[in-house]
Amino acid sequence: MGKLVDEFNVYRNKMNEKILASNNKVMKRIYSLDTLTYQEGALSTKTKEMLGLATSMVLRCDDCIKYHLEKCYEQGVNTDEVFEIFGVANLVGGTIVIPHTRRAVEYWEELKTQ
Repeated sequence: MGKLVDEFNVYRNKMNEKILASNNKVMKRIYSLDTLTYQEGALSTKTKEMLGLATSMVLRCDDCIKYHLEKCYEQGVNTDEVFEIFGVANLVGGTIVIPHTRRAVEYWEELKTQ
């Protein structure tokens, strides 16, 4: 993987391990709920990841955007679909989302070069 993707995943995994090692019941349940939310259901996992990406962009959470971009990539979302998601997020979130879109495009390009 590329540098951006590797750095993000190494840091995320390291910190998640520390958080879960705290053995805090609330944190463990939040992580579990997050995992359960993105499983197949009435909506496909692919659709849920696209929704996760759009809402993360509107919330302007760069870590969440990277996470959902990677999951979208794994689910077979293509570049045209990603840019439609970006369009929805920018319409709903306003121009404040543009800087996050720039970083998202950079991250997406790196994912595609794997």
